[in-house]
Amino acid sequence: MNEHSAVMAEDGTLWRVRVDRMLPVVIGISLALTVSALLYFAGTAAREQQTALLQQQRSYEIVVLAHQLDASVAKAESSLGRYVISMDKDIGRQYQAEWDRAAQELATLKRVTLNDRVESELVSQLEAAFKERGSALSDIALRTTYDQKETSLGTFYQASKARSLKRINSLLDQVIEEENKRLDERNIAVARAGDLMAQATTTYRLFGLGLLTALLLMAWVARAAMKERRQEQRQIDEEYRRALALEAAVADRTEELRHAYAKLQRESEERGKAEESLRQMQKMEAVGQLTGGIAHDFNNMLAVVVGGLELARRRVSDEPEAIRHIDNALDGANRATALTRRLLAFARSEPNMPEPQSPDEVVTGLVDLIDRAIGDQITVKMELDSGDWPIFADRHQLENALLNLAVNARDAMDGRGTLIIRTAQARLRAREVGDCPAGEFVRLSVIDTGCGMTPEVLQRVFEPFYTTKPIGKGTGLGLSQVFGVVRQCGGEVNILSSPGTGTEVQLYLPRHMTAFGIEVDVPDLVHATANAQEGSKAPPPSSLTLLVVEDDPRVLAQTRSALADLGHQAVCCDHPSKAVTMLEANPDIDIILSDVLMPDMTGPEMIASLPAKFRAIPVMFVTGYAGDVADNRLFDGHLLLRKPYTLASLEKTIGQAISRLPGLPSNAEGAL
Repeated sequence: MNEHSAVMAEDGTLWRVRVDRMLPVVIGISLALTVSALLYFAGTAAREQQTALLQQQRSYEIVVLAHQLDASVAKAESSLGRYVISMDKDIGRQYQAEWDRAAQELATLKRVTLNDRVESELVSQLEAAFKERGSALSDIALRTTYDQKETSLGTFYQASKARSLKRINSLLDQVIEEENKRLDERNIAVARAGDLMAQATTTYRLFGLGLLTALLLMAWVARAAMKERRQEQRQIDEEYRRALALEAAVADRTEELRHAYAKLQRESEERGKAEESLRQMQKMEAVGQLTGGIAHDFNNMLAVVVGGLELARRRVSDEPEAIRHIDNALDGANRATALTRRLLAFARSEPNMPEPQSPDEVVTGLVDLIDRAIGDQITVKMELDSGDWPIFADRHQLENALLNLAVNARDAMDGRGTLIIRTAQARLRAREVGDCPAGEFVRLSVIDTGCGMTPEVLQRVFEPFYTTKPIGKGTGLGLSQVFGVVRQCGGEVNILSSPGTGTEVQLYLPRHMTAFGIEVDVPDLVHATANAQEGSKAPPPSSLTLLVVEDDPRVLAQTRSALADLGHQAVCCDHPSKAVTMLEANPDIDIILSDVLMPDMTGPEMIASLPAKFRAIPVMFVTGYAGDVADNRLFDGHLLLRKPYTLASLEKTIGQAISRLPGLPSNAEGAL
């Protein structure tokens, strides 16, 4: 019994020893498993929270980018509108910079939405609409540079209603709406992750309290385990601090986004102010019309002066002293005429009035002005070899193009070097130079010994407002104006240049062909100008009756006197509304001679409104400024005489009109 009890006691002791040894191990394993589970739970919660916060931040960035793009496009269009109205080159450059900024913002938006299929598709459509809109606005800028202000303003007004603008706004709204949906989902995910993190924190604390109690109760068996648990607790605390730091960073970023949104609101208000400013500038368009009126009145006065002096000179042919004074006065009036035309041509306020020109004579007549413009340190050489090949171009616009090229060459040579102006005959194959068709061309080259241009610069030289010159030294409009002038003539511009070798700008202008005194391949519009060759005038025609429509009584009286001096009769009409009545009352009228700008209606509008029975009467338009005629095609098929005109140019134009009288052969003018 005792032995049995001893055996039992020994077995019980052994069992207790085994239990005592296993208990810490079991507790340690349980604690380790619990701690591992808590660590995994905490890590997962922290990662989910960080991911949710990053997704939330991305949504904010996409919304801000979309608003910024909308604001940039609006600012660019507002700047373009201001440029169309004011034609201020600085505002034109501001438009280009703002449009480039919008393109960069669109590229950024495309990059950040690349991994989202829905938003990526929307942004791709937005990019196509943006390119279409950019092309339309670039065309408006180009029209503003080359054409008349009214045409550009009308195009801009139509562009403001274009489908591409509505498409851009619609797509931006869709991108913002799509991202706002995702933002709502991500806000919920952030809140969920925050709750999960809070639960993890609470669990950590409860576990720590329980663990501390257990450690106090089992300190004699778990000293080593306690040390490990403390280390684990420090790791958990570190994760918690990181989570707090991440929350603080998200709060800071949210504050930044709030400020960005406030900035966008301010920019939207500025856009509204800019639109109001544009409306005000449209109201001020009447001020621009005043400029044309002044030019019109000034040319009317010059017409009276030049015509009166010519008539006076014919009356005092036996007074040498009087003739000398009259010739001096005529010279001064002609200089004023040339100055007015140069200013109007440079400002592109004068209609394109091409005539047959000798390229060599144009260059020779311009060399003195080029010398004064580029300075004494540059040697100008002329190599003229166009022969008898004429071109059909507006002389003033061509002179301005050459002067622009000379000034660019001066800047490229830094004021010192050699400038060569060369003319030559060229026979081209189709598309050998740009879009030129096969045929005969006159090549007019301006060559400098300057710094040259890189391929990157060559690709952009014709863009309006693009310039490599420092701020304040260039507008970026010179070469674009040259390009417009040459294209109006049906030609092409070719530039040969490389860094360090200088630049050669080649203007290819079609040869103006004539055969048997009849012009071939030229527009129906015939231009007779004050600088006509008086030595080649035809013998005076027989007496004709002309209906003279002119609202200025002084010009009307001078025109009547000039026609009488040439042996013709004038039926005077002081308002275009009376023209039909006078034509009915005078069935013997041979030619209609009409001013262009008059009260209530223009000369071309008056001619277009005539009954069909008067349509066969030849028409001679007289103008010193036609900038307010909305459609220059109304001149087509009629003669055009520039104010102030000489008696010789008036006589020549009447001769051209006679060839159009019904019943006369087509070569009647040559028979005069």
